[in-house]
Amino acid sequence: MTGELRGASGPEDPAPGLLFAATCDLVAIVRGRAVPATAEKAFLDRGVGWVPADLAMTGFGHIADDNVFGAAGDLRLLPDSASAVDIAPDGEVPGMRVFLADQVEVDGSPWPGCPRGFLRTALQRLYEEYGLRVLASFEHEFVVHGAGGDAFSLQRLRGAEPFGSDLVACLEQAGFGPENWLPEYGSQQFEITLAPADGLVAADRAILLRELVRDLARRRGLRTSFAPILEPGGTGNGVHVHLSLIDDVGEPVLAAPGRPGGLSALGQAFCDGIVAHAPALSAIAAPSVNSYLRLRPHTWSAGGAFLAERSREALLRICPGQGHPAAAGGGFNLEYRAADATANPWLVLGALVHAGLAGLSGECVPTRVWPPEVDVDQAGAAIAPLPSSLGSALDALERDEVAVEWFPPVLLTTFLSVKRAELDELSGLDDAALCRRVSDVY
Repeated sequence: MTGELRGASGPEDPAPGLLFAATCDLVAIVRGRAVPATAEKAFLDRGVGWVPADLAMTGFGHIADDNVFGAAGDLRLLPDSASAVDIAPDGEVPGMRVFLADQVEVDGSPWPGCPRGFLRTALQRLYEEYGLRVLASFEHEFVVHGAGGDAFSLQRLRGAEPFGSDLVACLEQAGFGPENWLPEYGSQQFEITLAPADGLVAADRAILLRELVRDLARRRGLRTSFAPILEPGGTGNGVHVHLSLIDDVGEPVLAAPGRPGGLSALGQAFCDGIVAHAPALSAIAAPSVNSYLRLRPHTWSAGGAFLAERSREALLRICPGQGHPAAAGGGFNLEYRAADATANPWLVLGALVHAGLAGLSGECVPTRVWPPEVDVDQAGAAIAPLPSSLGSALDALERDEVAVEWFPPVLLTTFLSVKRAELDELSGLDDAALCRRVSDVY
């Protein structure tokens, strides 16, 4: 088929015209530099030049004025060969090989501002302190403009062809393990889910997935949007982060039949940390102004900072394994429901792991496991609300003394600078105008 996508697997693959070293920045935009394929050895050994101030780019095309870098400094984008994905030629559109890259100092040492390095550090802490690894999957919702038909209907699914089948085939060829492709509840909305993978791989795939969807849609004459919400009162597009924990021999450790929600004591403690630090996490996972038009009760997004079994109003949902109860352990996982595609997956998963580590340390108040039928209104003050705006979420992050310590200072300072620059950019706009501005970017 034309327009195929595949992992860069061997010399039998046709040589791409360009190699692209990519990073995902603080506003979830993939940026980088390309070189000729003939320069692959030097490209992989030394990477390509980069600039610290690139980290301070807003989603609206300019560098935040109060960034800490100014015009000084140099970095390298060092490609990770294991992350390579090929986009094959498609008609007149040439092929390209894309590598996710770490931002490093010019001597190759880690740079503390690198978002990918932030996730790697969190995962390393979890393993070194508790002998645990993360399996994760990012479940994406997005809109294909012009796709008609009812929610969940075969009509809408078929109406998006051949884009849908091409997308699934592309993801399979890339080794991403697509599990579901479906027409979702919202108007023109679809959902794609991938098989679980080790934490860093899962976040890498989430970043690449968004670009692959956009690239394929453009080549099929379609327009897509991952924006959190496209119009006031509309259905939101979320990125639900599914994660589970496994021990050193690959055994799942979250499930314990007979305990509340089927969660083990370790799993409960991990969740305690996420719920306790929910306001700070919101700034990372829902980092656009109109993210907060989506995060409201009774919208099937996240109606408050609580943990519940099988409730889609919960910030953190306990998903049963196949067949339930949790005894089998297989498929049993946690779903964080407050994230969207304006967030960097490396930062989101890294912050969730750091929050879980805070819970495992015993420093967080135990949280209640609510039943599936929990009513947010009736629960009242027993369920803490999430921040109601990006500004209040950023304030919550700065006030959270534990969460602040998760981040290298240069990374946190730049994130806050970029997000406050975006707040200034959008100040004075009504909700409809906000939706238009953000959907144009994402």
